[in-house]
Amino acid sequence: MTQNYQSRVRRVPNKRKKRTNPSLIHIAFLLTGILIGIIISLFLRNNFSKKTPYMQSSTDERLKALCAAKIPDYVDKQLIPVDGNSRNGVALGGMNDIVIHYIGNPGTTAQQNHDYYASPESDVSSHFIIGLDGEIIQCIPLSEMSAASNWRNRDTISIEVCHPDASGKFTQATYESLVKLTAWLVDASMLDTDHVIRHYDITGKDCPLYYVKHEDAWSRFIKDVNDYRP
Repeated sequence: MTQNYQSRVRRVPNKRKKRTNPSLIHIAFLLTGILIGIIISLFLRNNFSKKTPYMQSSTDERLKALCAAKIPDYVDKQLIPVDGNSRNGVALGGMNDIVIHYIGNPGTTAQQNHDYYASPESDVSSHFIIGLDGEIIQCIPLSEMSAASNWRNRDTISIEVCHPDASGKFTQATYESLVKLTAWLVDASMLDTDHVIRHYDITGKDCPLYYVKHEDAWSRFIKDVNDYRP
């Protein structure tokens, strides 16, 4: 019996295991979580300030920033006259969205559509027209309303886009200019691409036709605009 007892006594220390203090584990997890949180917070703050300043500014601030921006050299400025119809000279009430349209008259050029806007027969206009070869004409000052987007004329900038055929699909040169101009407007207006919309999104009209019929193409366009931005 003595021998068995001594044997058990000798084995007892071997069964004991060194335990880590639970409080140290909790502290380590807590510090790791705090560190990860700080890293994520810094990343989101930097990314937000670069890509999505929209929520940090008011509609008036965005309009002031846009009007103060220098129009890019690739834009041909041909403002149509104030006539009370195509250009009524009324100031924008703010800046909230950029609206994409299509001309709806296949094969016509940017210059032809500009000249129509400037004629007595027209009661429509847009801030910009993009042509079949990628040329960009400005028709309306950025401080004024165009006549393109119905009740949203008061707080939007409009872009009309030419197209070669009835499908409404843009040429590659036209598309590239649209991406470039839209990206510039987004940044100049302190917007994000959630505020690049179609005429369709305002009224339900099939405009721009190709992007209404092909939602995937519209999604690619928005992605390309984001990718183009600095």
